[in-house]
Amino acid sequence: MIPSVLLAGFGRMGSAMTAGWREQGLAASVALDPARPTAPGPEFTVAASVAEIPPGFAPRAVILAVKPQMAAAALPPLAPYARGAVTVSIMAGRTIAGIRALLGDVPVVRAMPNTPAAIRQGMTVACAGPGVSPEARALCTTLLEAIGTVAWVEDEALLDPVTAVSGSGPAYVFLLAEEMEKAAVEQGIPPDLARLLARRTVAGAGALLAASEEDAAALRIAVTSPGGTTAAALGVLMAEWPGAVARAIAAATRRSRELAG
Repeated sequence: MIPSVLLAGFGRMGSAMTAGWREQGLAASVALDPARPTAPGPEFTVAASVAEIPPGFAPRAVILAVKPQMAAAALPPLAPYARGAVTVSIMAGRTIAGIRALLGDVPVVRAMPNTPAAIRQGMTVACAGPGVSPEARALCTTLLEAIGTVAWVEDEALLDPVTAVSGSGPAYVFLLAEEMEKAAVEQGIPPDLARLLARRTVAGAGALLAASEEDAAALRIAVTSPGGTTAAALGVLMAEWPGAVARAIAAATRRSRELAG
């Protein structure tokens, strides 16, 4: 059973997290979101503002899933609930120190999940701030493992490149599938088949990569026959792609740092 949580912000990631928690059994909780008219499940009470939270509600964890640009306005009213709980922030860029400046001297864990959490295949990296007890860290691990794999780091600065790689990373894969589908259509493949080919190829390659102990480079080399079709394609992609990926991740890392405000 997962203990009660106060979820601030109920967007796509909040929805994925609540679904994972409910599958494991969730105590009575509150979802705080002025734009959310209905509860995500019978375990939740929906509150449009802190004033609507039921009297006496004492969550074990406060989950910050609001947009980072809203933090200055959204966080201070949550301070009474953060005392006696562990706060888990999934806001991109917002530092532990910045969150504590808005909430007070409370234990904060900063985490970065990604959208495959919606099918419990997410990747989350977390960092514990001052005062996070072993018990609180274990609770955070339980909450985050409900949506996939969890890794912890001691250096908070690593969360900016983590955001660029795994937090934003699904979009890079979706772009690859999108471009493969378009190119297939341009080569005369019917649109429905083009979509199937692109999606199943990306999904299957990802599953193979996850199941294999070999490096990604070794898997690439294994499917690339000298002078063959794959080599012809990679000759085009590798002329520009590696540098472009590195620049893209560097740009996302910079933006994550800028969001600290």
